[in-house]
Amino acid sequence: MKATYDLLVIGGGPAGAIAARTAARAGHSVLLVEKRPAIGAPVRCAEGIGKEALAEFVEPDERWISAELKRAELVGPDGVSMLLEAELAGSKVGYILDRKVFDRELVWQAAEAGADVMVKTRASAPLISHGVVKGAVLEVCGEKKKVHAEITIAADGVESKFSRWCSVDTTVPVREIMSSCQYLMTDIDIDEECTTFFLGNEIAPEGYLWIFPKGKRTANVGVGISGKKSGKGHRAKDYLDRFVRKRFPDGKTIECIVGGVSVCRPLACTVADGLIIAGDAARVVDPLTGGGIYNAMFTGDLAAKVASKAIGKGKVNAAALMPYDEGWRTSAMGKAIERNYHIKEYLIKLPDEKLNAIIHSARSLDMKDFSTLTLVKELMKRNPKLVAELAVLKASIG
Repeated sequence: MKATYDLLVIGGGPAGAIAARTAARAGHSVLLVEKRPAIGAPVRCAEGIGKEALAEFVEPDERWISAELKRAELVGPDGVSMLLEAELAGSKVGYILDRKVFDRELVWQAAEAGADVMVKTRASAPLISHGVVKGAVLEVCGEKKKVHAEITIAADGVESKFSRWCSVDTTVPVREIMSSCQYLMTDIDIDEECTTFFLGNEIAPEGYLWIFPKGKRTANVGVGISGKKSGKGHRAKDYLDRFVRKRFPDGKTIECIVGGVSVCRPLACTVADGLIIAGDAARVVDPLTGGGIYNAMFTGDLAAKVASKAIGKGKVNAAALMPYDEGWRTSAMGKAIERNYHIKEYLIKLPDEKLNAIIHSARSLDMKDFSTLTLVKELMKRNPKLVAELAVLKASIG
């Protein structure tokens, strides 16, 4: 580890790894630091990603693909389900990754491109000169070292302490934090090629429960609920335990993960003088699904590209880095986040009766040209009472 780099990347998840890889490939000196002792652990998501989304940044490898999905199922509060085969489900199908191996692969690629990598290395404070972020104080095995950098990329996850230390408001309202609990279960009966989502205020208030296959008789089984719905006796784990006892009474739990996922709008601004914020730290998780792997890689890659140009021009202030913020917001990903935020806000307010009505109508549709637009049109024909509500939603998202 040197004392000075072109780019300091804080966080070894997909956002940080892709940022480090992209910048190193562009010929810049890069240091990637991860506070945990091992890349990829603990796993903090359901590990799903669409095939096309993954291929945009890395070639699929069977070493870190746990399952290939061909169907998606949506189950309503009354137990009635809607099944979408691959040709209709679009981005709802793809791969379930083994994040412990996948994340390490991305970091290895960054290292092979020339980036330095340090694990069990925590950024404890930013280095700031005349209001510009110039690197960080790093704690390495109990020792503090100053590392200077032209630009620092904060990709340190939903907690994002580093951004907060740089005077960026990273507050997330409690109602927009999804409280989550997930078990890795084995010896359970599942469709190994189908992701299943369960909706309903009894099973997952203002959220959903999922089964993501990870191979033969093995799956990630988890639930996410609104933070404001969480409390003693009705935490995410309580809802998950009730479901597991009923659905998989003889299943074996070999791993348990609890945590929070932001399902809010992204940060008001994701750049500052000498600083770019990427991935979960920037709050770019899809607010409807809670998925964030692709969004993390997209913003990490864009952050590195913008940083590279800024360093080349010798200007690293917020104005020079603003093409990053503007770039991801105007991208298809950014537009999807804004649209899905409105859809999420609409759906979480629906009573179970309306959720049932929507799924009952949707499962009876025979659409050769499946899309969100055609689905909404067909639902409006079958549910006149939803017309006004959907019209308001459509107006809000444009």
